[in-house]
Amino acid sequence: MKLAEALALRADAAQRAQQLSARVNSSARYQEGETPAEDAAALLAEAGAVLDELESLIRRINRTNAATRIEGGTLTDALARRDVLRLRHATVTAAANAASGEGQRGYRQLRSELKMLSALPVAELRGRADDLARQLREVDTLIQRTNWEADLLD
Repeated sequence: MKLAEALALRADAAQRAQQLSARVNSSARYQEGETPAEDAAALLAEAGAVLDELESLIRRINRTNAATRIEGGTLTDALARRDVLRLRHATVTAAANAASGEGQRGYRQLRSELKMLSALPVAELRGRADDLARQLREVDTLIQRTNWEADLLD
């Protein structure tokens, strides 16, 4: 099985576990004289089996990520890089938006009103944000390609 397939199975298992948990919670109590919509104990057992499968997938995915070599390190390194690039991009973009006055009243009605000045170079920040977005796309493409090439470890 390829790593990308395991990632899809992991997402499905996580969603299934959430759905089962919600169904357990809605069936865990019922009014006297009524019957519950579903068997909460059976749902709980099913959720346990799905969570066991999820744990196994996560372990195998993590082992594969740590062992898979790509340019500049391992797949785990690339995932960390991507996560931090996303945070950097969001931070720089938010700073540029705030410095440009986006979402704020940016004009004065009277000369006596205080003038708002930018404390940061907006154009430079936009350029940095564009560069970070490019780096993010490149790392993400490398990760996606590797996910389809790497075989899942046991």
